[in-house]
Amino acid sequence: MKRVPCLLPALLAACGGGNPLDNPDSVSNPATSGDGRALSFVYFQACVQPVLTTPVPGPGGSNTCAGAGCHDSRSGTGGALRLDGAATAVDPALPADQLRTTAMYRNFVSAQGVTVIGNATASLLLAKPRLAGVLHGGGLIFDGDSSATQRLTFWISRPMPAGQDEFSAAGQALLGADGACRTE
Repeated sequence: MKRVPCLLPALLAACGGGNPLDNPDSVSNPATSGDGRALSFVYFQACVQPVLTTPVPGPGGSNTCAGAGCHDSRSGTGGALRLDGAATAVDPALPADQLRTTAMYRNFVSAQGVTVIGNATASLLLAKPRLAGVLHGGGLIFDGDSSATQRLTFWISRPMPAGQDEFSAAGQALLGADGACRTE
C-alpha cells in the first residue's frame, strides 16, 4: 500500500502560513505587581455582590448575573465566573478561616478571579458585561457610566495595601462613613 504524504502543512502554508485563523503567536495576561495583593472582601459584600444579584434586562426577560443559565455555580454556563445567588451576608468580624468557608467568600474569590487587580479596564468582570472588546453571551448588561460600572471600577482599582489581606481594615475605608458604597 502506497503512503500518501500529509497535505495539511502545505494547505496551511497556502493560507498565509501556519496561522490561518490569524491568532496571535502568543497570549499574555496584563502585567500586575506580583505582590499577592487582594481586593476588599467588605466592599465586595456590600457593593459588588448586589450588582451581581440585581435583575438586569436580557434575552428572555430579566435575570441576574448569578442566575441560572448565566453564572450560577450549579447550573450556569458562564465561563470562569461562578456565583451562588443565594449567598447571604456574613459578619466580616468573624475569623478569616470561618469567612473563607462561606458562599459569599466563594463569590468573592470567583469575582476577583476575573479581575486584573488594580486595572479595571483589563478586567473581564467589567469588560464582558460592557462588551468592551470582548464577547459576552449575555450581551450588553452595563452601559458606560452606570452605578454598577462605577462600583466595579472602584473595587478593582483599589487593592488592599501590600502585605494586607482581603479582610484588611483598609477595605472598610472603601465604604462611606454611613456604610454606603463609595465610587470616588
